[in-house]
Amino acid sequence: MDGLIIGAKYQAITVTPASPAVGAEIGNIDLTRPLPELELAEVKRAFLEFGVLFFRDQQISFEDHARLAEYFGTTGQHFGVNTTSKTTDDPRVRKFHTDAESPAVSGNVWHTDQSCAEVPPMASILYLHTVPPNSGGDTGFASACAAYNGLSERMKIYLDGLTALHDGRDTFGEGTPKAVHPLICRHPETGRKLIYIADSFTKRINELSREESDMIIRYLLDHCRRPEWSMRFHWQPHSIAFWDNRCVQHRAIADYLPNVRSGYRVQIEGTAPPVAG
Repeated sequence: MDGLIIGAKYQAITVTPASPAVGAEIGNIDLTRPLPELELAEVKRAFLEFGVLFFRDQQISFEDHARLAEYFGTTGQHFGVNTTSKTTDDPRVRKFHTDAESPAVSGNVWHTDQSCAEVPPMASILYLHTVPPNSGGDTGFASACAAYNGLSERMKIYLDGLTALHDGRDTFGEGTPKAVHPLICRHPETGRKLIYIADSFTKRINELSREESDMIIRYLLDHCRRPEWSMRFHWQPHSIAFWDNRCVQHRAIADYLPNVRSGYRVQIEGTAPPVAG
């Protein structure tokens, strides 16, 4: 991985890769207390190396949740309140709850969070305290960097310099922002190139005809969720998933209703997706 020392040993925490392309489970850590300097440095390194981090058995408070986010940046605001996403008494924390009364499951398509914003969130941290009792409710994660690397060289050349319209109005209603982002971006910290696309928001590639745009978007969406660079995270009570919204797509798999799946999410403010040069 560009800009990182791959394979370097971790001293304070344990890091177990969840798949060859994306994700790692972090152990020997307690997120209910401030992190010592070395632990925090290693969590930050693992975040860049693996794209999404998983933590088990962490019964965190709102304050603990926000503290983890604030190690990485400023906590951001969620937009688009829907049936499964509601505010709490802490403006930094949003409740995510689905049960038998919920008409739909939020996020049940492959996407990056709020890509329709001019400046999408850098990362999201989801904590679930209640999960379906036996199975179901997994979250899929996919590496947009690995997906880019899996393109042919001719396709990489074709896509370079194209831009796409991301529009959230179909999902969240009128008043939701829309934005134009490069289709191929470069991660601002690792330098890796990636495909920046979201099933729920990406509506059109601006430089192509409507027919060409629709076909390329469909191809890229199918390509980005291939099993070679994706995985499923099986939730347990008091688990946390912390994903890099700049280079990881995810999907909340809607296979568990009428069971309850409940927790809280914090977002971290980001920067506009940089053009790949």
